[in-house]
Amino acid sequence: ADSLYVSEYFSQSAQKLSFYSWYGNAKLFHFHVPEDTVLLRWLLQASRGKGPECTSMEITVHFRHGAPPVINPLGTRFPANATVRPSYNISITLGSAVQNTTFVNVTTPAAGDWFIAAHLPQAAGRIEVKGFSTPCPYMFQADMFVLRLTDMPVLEPGVPMPHTVVSPAKPLHVKVFVPKHAAAMRFQLSSCVTSEQRACTVRVLLGSITLPQSFQRSLTCTGSTNCSLALESPPWEKWLQIMVESLGTANASVSVEMLASFTVCRPGSPSSFLNFISLNQSQAGGRPGAAGSAALAAAEAPQNTSGQRSSSCLQSQPVVREDLDVVSVRYRLLNGPSVPVSSLSPTLLLLNLNTGMDSGGSLVVSLLLNKTSVSLANATVAACVSAASPVLSLNATQNCSTAFSQGYPLSVSTSSAEATLIVLYPQTDDWFLSLQLLCPGGQGGCAGAEGRVSVFAYLTPCFNDCGPYGQCSLLRRHGFLYAGCSCKAGWGGWSCTDDSKAQTVGTQNLATLLLTLSNLMFLPAIAVAVYRFYLVEASVYTYTMFFSTFYHACDQPGVAVLCIMDYDTLQYCDFLGSVVSIWVTILCMARLKKILKYVLFVLGTLLIAMSLQLDRRGVWNMMGPCLFALLIMVTAWVHHGAKRRHCYPSSWKRWVFYLLPGITLAFIAISVYAFMETNENYYYTHSIWHVLVACSVAFLLPPRDKHKKPWAWPQKLTCRYQICQNDREELYAVT
Repeated sequence: ADSLYVSEYFSQSAQKLSFYSWYGNAKLFHFHVPEDTVLLRWLLQASRGKGPECTSMEITVHFRHGAPPVINPLGTRFPANATVRPSYNISITLGSAVQNTTFVNVTTPAAGDWFIAAHLPQAAGRIEVKGFSTPCPYMFQADMFVLRLTDMPVLEPGVPMPHTVVSPAKPLHVKVFVPKHAAAMRFQLSSCVTSEQRACTVRVLLGSITLPQSFQRSLTCTGSTNCSLALESPPWEKWLQIMVESLGTANASVSVEMLASFTVCRPGSPSSFLNFISLNQSQAGGRPGAAGSAALAAAEAPQNTSGQRSSSCLQSQPVVREDLDVVSVRYRLLNGPSVPVSSLSPTLLLLNLNTGMDSGGSLVVSLLLNKTSVSLANATVAACVSAASPVLSLNATQNCSTAFSQGYPLSVSTSSAEATLIVLYPQTDDWFLSLQLLCPGGQGGCAGAEGRVSVFAYLTPCFNDCGPYGQCSLLRRHGFLYAGCSCKAGWGGWSCTDDSKAQTVGTQNLATLLLTLSNLMFLPAIAVAVYRFYLVEASVYTYTMFFSTFYHACDQPGVAVLCIMDYDTLQYCDFLGSVVSIWVTILCMARLKKILKYVLFVLGTLLIAMSLQLDRRGVWNMMGPCLFALLIMVTAWVHHGAKRRHCYPSSWKRWVFYLLPGITLAFIAISVYAFMETNENYYYTHSIWHVLVACSVAFLLPPRDKHKKPWAWPQKLTCRYQICQNDREELYAVT
C-alpha cells in the first residue's frame, strides 16, 4: 500500500531587518521540525519600501539545526579555544524588484529545532538622529512547509525485514531506534531483486541532513550480493532514518531485505545506590547512623570500579546539572572535581543540554591534569566533546568523529596540564565528554597507569561576560532566549576579544576629556547671563553643563568611566537640560513681559520633560520647542517693531556682532549634530557641538537695559520701583 504523507505549514511574522554590527542586529526565526519528516521546504520572502531612499540590497540568510547559527559577517576574531564552523548561508538580492521569493529544499531533514538568521550588510557607523532621515524598511519573513510520513515502517534490530521500493520516484523510508550505550551499528542490505527479475541498483542514505554540516552516510548496492555499512558511535536513544531509492528503470519495482544490528557497550560505573548516597551527603551532610554506611560505600567504590574496567567498554561518572539562571548551568561531579582516567576504557561524563533553552549560550569545558597522578611522563590524556553520542575509541581515532557528527578534541599532558574548549551556541542534545589515557608505546605500555583530571564544565550566556570592553545582552525571539556581546571602544569579535581596531587607553582618556571638558564652554554663557541679570537662564545653563559633563563621563565605552548616579538618570537630565537651555534662550531673546516669560519657562519645561519621557531621542523633542519658541520670538519682535515703527532689534551692531554670529554658530552646531556624527568621530564632533552651542548662547543672549545697573541687588526689593522699572523697560529698552 502507498504510504500516507501529511503536509504541514508553519509561519512566523515578518521582521524588519537591520544593518549588521553585532549579533543582536540579526533577526532570528525558530522552527520545530516534527519527527518522520521526509521533505522540508523554506519559503523566504524579502521586500523593501518603495521610497527614493530604498536602494538595491543584499540580504544574507543563515541556517542551522539544533542551535542559532554562529556567524561572522565582519570577519572578526573569535576567542581563543573557541570552536567555529562556518554556517550555511545564502544571499537574497533585492534589486529593481520590490519583493523577492526564494525556496530552499532539504530532503530527510533532522527532527528538532531549526534556526534561521537574516541580516543586512555591515552598518555604516553613522549616527542618525531619529526623525531627520527616513530609513528604508527591509522586511524578511520565513515560512516552513514539511512533508511528513505518518506510517513510516520500523526496522527492528536483529530481524531481517523485506521491503519494496515501488519506483525511483517513490523512495522507501524506514527508521530504526538506536538504543542507549550502542557502540556500533551495522546495516546490511541483501536479496535485491527487481520485478523484472534483474539485478538491481539501489542507493541507501542513512541519517538525516543537518546544517551547516551534514554527515549523512551513503551506500550504493548493485546486484543481489550483500552490501553493508558499519557505523561507529551512532546517536543514542534516537530514531535513525533510512531511505532506499531505486536507480533502475522507472517502471520496475525493487525488493530488498534489510537488517540492522547493534553492538552494545556495557558501562561500568559506581552503583546507583552509591551515587544516591553521595548526592545526599553532598547536599545535606551526613546524619547520625549514616556516616558508617557512607564511609563503607566510599571505600568499596574504588574496588568496584577497578573490577569493572576489564569487563566494560566505558566508565560513566555521575554528573549533576545545576541550573543557575537563564542560559546558565553548572555541572558538578558527584565523586569530586577530579575523575580517574585509564587506558583500558574511556571515562564518560554526560552534559545534559536537551531542555530546548540551552542552545543560546556558550558551553565551556576546562580540563586540569594532576601531574602527580600520572606515573608515565610521556602519557597524554585525550578528550573528546561530542553531541548525541560519545566517542568510544579515543585510542584509535583522534579527530573525535562519531557516526553522524564531528566532536571537538582536547588533550592534556604533564607538559601542558590545562586545556579549555568553548562551544558557541551548542546544539540542543545530550553532550558527552570522553577521556582516555594514551601512551606513546601503545596501550600495552601503560601497564595499568591511571591519571586524575579535574573537569570544570558550565554553560554561560556570554563567555567571560564579554570582557571589559563588551556588554552581554540577553535577546529574545518569542519564547527562545539567547545571548550576544555588544562591543565598544573599537573592540570586536564574538566575545569582544578582537583588538585589531581597538582604541588605546590614551585615546579613551582623550575622548573622555574632550566630551566632558568641552562643556566648560558654558561658563562664558553663564557669566554673561549673570552679568546681564538673567539668573534663571544662568541656572539652566549651569544645570546643563553639570549633567552633560557627568553623563558623558559615564557614557564612555572604555576604562575611563565615572558614574556619579544611574546612567539612565544622567542621560535623561542631560537631554532635558539641553532642550530647556534652547527653550529659555530663545524666549529670553523675545523680550517678553517677565511674568509671561517665566510662565512660559515653567510650562515649556514641564511639556519638554513629558515629551522626553515618551521618546528621548526623537528629533521633534528638540525641534518642536525650538520652532515654537522661534514663533513666539518672531511674533514679539514683529510686535515691538510695529510699535516702534522701525526694525527690531534696531541696532546694526547688535545684528552684525551678536545675532548673526550666534545664529551661524547655532546652524553649524545643528549640522554637525545631525549629519556629521559617526561612531568613530563621535568624541570630537560631539565636543564641537558642545562648544558651538555654548558659544552661540553667549552671543544670542540679549543685553541688559541701559537704565539697569548690574548687581543692583538692594534696588530690586521694593515693589513700587519694580513696577516703574517695567514701564521704563517697555518705553526705553535699547536692544
